[in-house]
Amino acid sequence: MSAEHIIEHPGGLAAEDAAVIENVLNYYLSCNEELKEVLRRHAADPLQRMAGIGFLTRKLLGPLTKAVVTATVEGLFASDPEDYGVGWELRENGAFGTAQLETYSALLPPAAKVLVIGAHIGTLAIPLSRRCAYVAAIEANPDTYSLLEMNIRLNNVQNCDTFHIAANDKAEALPFLLSRANSGGSKRRPQHSRSEYDYDDPEEITVTGIPLDDFFTRRDFDLILMDIEGSEYFALKGMQGILQHARTLVTEFLPHHLRHVSAVGVDELLAQIPDFRTLTVPSLQRQVTAAEFAPLLHYMYDNNLGDEGIIFER
Repeated sequence: MSAEHIIEHPGGLAAEDAAVIENVLNYYLSCNEELKEVLRRHAADPLQRMAGIGFLTRKLLGPLTKAVVTATVEGLFASDPEDYGVGWELRENGAFGTAQLETYSALLPPAAKVLVIGAHIGTLAIPLSRRCAYVAAIEANPDTYSLLEMNIRLNNVQNCDTFHIAANDKAEALPFLLSRANSGGSKRRPQHSRSEYDYDDPEEITVTGIPLDDFFTRRDFDLILMDIEGSEYFALKGMQGILQHARTLVTEFLPHHLRHVSAVGVDELLAQIPDFRTLTVPSLQRQVTAAEFAPLLHYMYDNNLGDEGIIFER
């Protein structure tokens, strides 16, 4: 029976069906009231508002709902119902990272091979797989990795391999926080705890950290994309061989991640990125040569200016 039929002919429902629908509506309305209360109580705190909306979304869909599949401009993507980051944007806008995808596609040489470190659910790795010869996608969060594998299958991707590891400077078990409200914000346990890292009471687990130079025998990646929430320094330190052969490195740059997650400075980070000739910072519309890498990134660090993807090129 369609929703339209129920609306037009409410008297045609059997008593037990009417009771079920009434229970569903009452449950929805109660969740709606809870949502209004969350928005009112946390009007000035976007992180708590994010956590509250994510929690209520999962509650509304039920505990057995493990993924919500959205038809987007780049294909079908399963996301965590509680995720108020990438998942919410996919469901709201039917797309995620469109500008990033355009930028990164322009960096691809013919028959490119791409390494995505911190692939999340594949919103960049899967579209890029259609534009290049091969993609290797790494994801440390086990729940997100399951969604990544699901999305590879949903989109019938044949040239993307996925790997459930955490890029690191040495082989070790890493304490790792699973963010619920923004699964893309999951990260290694920070050196310094902050409310923006634990506002949604993340579960702490252990993941397998490994240097990528030890994990991969291949050294032919043209483009490396890295978004791993503060672990960039450790990942770079463990992939010097891979970096020597890469044409382009794109990495998230957030000063608070350097300060509090990895507890390193700009100079320590740059020491792991040798031999690149230019740096482009899209958010500042700046491109500089190697001699200016440190001054520009120190300026950003000192002024708490972040960028979702600064671009190093040879």
